[in-house]
Formats: sequence, C-alpha cells, structure tokens
Amino acid sequence: MEKVQDIIGNAIPLNRADVDTDQIMPKQFLKRIERSGFGPFTFFDWRKDPDFVLNNPSYANAPILLAQQNFGCGSSREHAPWGLEDMGIKAIIAPSFGDIFRTNCSKLGLLTIALAQEDIDFMMARAEELPGGQIIVSLQNQTVGIAGSDWTRKFDIDPFIKHNLLNGLDDIGLTMQHGDDIAAFEATRSTRLPVTVEAAKG
Repeated sequence: MEKVQDIIGNAIPLNRADVDTDQIMPKQFLKRIERSGFGPFTFFDWRKDPDFVLNNPSYANAPILLAQQNFGCGSSREHAPWGLEDMGIKAIIAPSFGDIFRTNCSKLGLLTIALAQEDIDFMMARAEELPGGQIIVSLQNQTVGIAGSDWTRKFDIDPFIKHNLLNGLDDIGLTMQHGDDIAAFEATRSTRLPVTVEAAKG
C-alpha cells in the first residue's frame, strides 16, 4: 500500500448522514473477483440522479470526501472502501464512522478523520459554495486546514494506524518486517514438529 503523504485538493460535499456500505457499493457488484476497478460503481444508484454531487464536474478527481454522521455504517463489505479508493479518494472527513468501515479503510491506506459537527458543517458549506477551494490534510501533524485561510483543526488517530499509514504498511507489509524470523522458523520447523508419513518417506 502507498504511504499517506499530505493530501491537498478539492473536497466533495456529500451532505448526507448514515450513508451505509450498501449505498456506497451496491450488492450487484460484489460478485466481481477483482479488487480493483470498483470506482465507477461507487454510489451507483445515487449517480442516476443528475443533481447528485458526484455528477458535478467541479468535484471531478477530488481526493477528499466530506460526509455527515455515521458514514460507512451497515454491512462490513470491503468493497465500499475499495470503490472509494479506486475513484481517487484519499481522505474522508466526517463527524463519525462505522467502526468496521473505518478499520477496513485503514488497512488499504484510506485516511478517515473525525471532526466536530460544527467543523464539518462549516467545511461542507464552504465546499458547496466554493467547489474549487482546497483542503489541506497533514497526517504527520494531524491537522486539517483550508488553503488561503488560518482555519485549522487537529484530529485524533490511533498511533499504530498512523504509523502504518505513514509508512505504507498493510497487514502483509507488517508481517514481512519479520521476514528473517519467519525464514529462520521455516528452516527449522520440520525438526521441531511432527511430520506426515509422506514427508518422513521423502
């Protein structure tokens, strides 16, 4: 997974609460066997509305998604964060998140940031009025700011998740940090554990 650097760019104001993973990634796309290519199916049903925010070209390629309370609630489908990542989202900012969704995001390098409701409302209104206004997210400093202003807010993040995101470490990456220990274990494993009959014959 890629390291999370400073994220600077436009923000999509998805001004809806309790957006569940079924709405983010509808069920008919879950039978795909690939992990990539889910971006075009994200919010598939809502995109049928011409006025839906993602159909506004002003927010094309925006790396930040603004949302309301309890974003990513519902079922634990991993396809939801896969789709958001595939459409170019690097950070999601909301007052609160579904716990499983937030964990799934952290495992693929998608930063989730919880801010106070009044801060979300302020940023949401600004993004709707000024579609080209840029948000500045610093994971290292744990801050969210607005370009061209002195408005800045701090956010909390689990230190372990922060470390993994900054260093681009998913579960496999964390495991491979112990590659030498794993290799040493594998080299001696057959002498310390029972073996099968076929292995003994060999």
